[in-house]
Amino acid sequence: MSKIGKINIAIPEKVKVSLDGSSLKMEGPMGKDHLNMDINIFELNINEGKEVSIKPKVINQHTKRIWGLNRSLINNAIIGINQGYSKTLELTGVGFRAAVKGNLLNLQIGFSHDVNYQIPEGIKITVEKQTIVKIIGSNKQLVGSVAAKIKSFKKTEPYKGKGIKEQGEYILRKEGKKK
Repeated sequence: MSKIGKINIAIPEKVKVSLDGSSLKMEGPMGKDHLNMDINIFELNINEGKEVSIKPKVINQHTKRIWGLNRSLINNAIIGINQGYSKTLELTGVGFRAAVKGNLLNLQIGFSHDVNYQIPEGIKITVEKQTIVKIIGSNKQLVGSVAAKIKSFKKTEPYKGKGIKEQGEYILRKEGKKK
């Protein structure tokens, strides 16, 4: 039995959840979202618009594995629709800057050219103090993948700590050469 899968998901007051065939549709302050669920394997119950429960129709090894996963996906979608997710990135280095120009994130990160990143739909990027980039969205997976893609442009190096890192991320520093 799945410990996580058994827990019911509370629905906040501002969020509306409805089941339309095999699609679970959610609507809230941060926008709309839908999840495609396998109705042949799982049974979804929405109790008076206050909570959602998910239970497998037949309990076997396969359904036990994906029961908790599907519950977490529904929970993350509801939290994202209600509050949203955000990640904050820091640019560390001399002359490192970021700016938002329309639908592009322009990064000056020590290369001979500027790096332009196309902001995907459903993501809002704001730049504070030219060296702090805030990524906001309702989809947890999309926010994380955008942050990882931006970090991959200039990974933080261990000697001086130059590069792009998440706020609060610990970088293992090396001492360097000695004479």
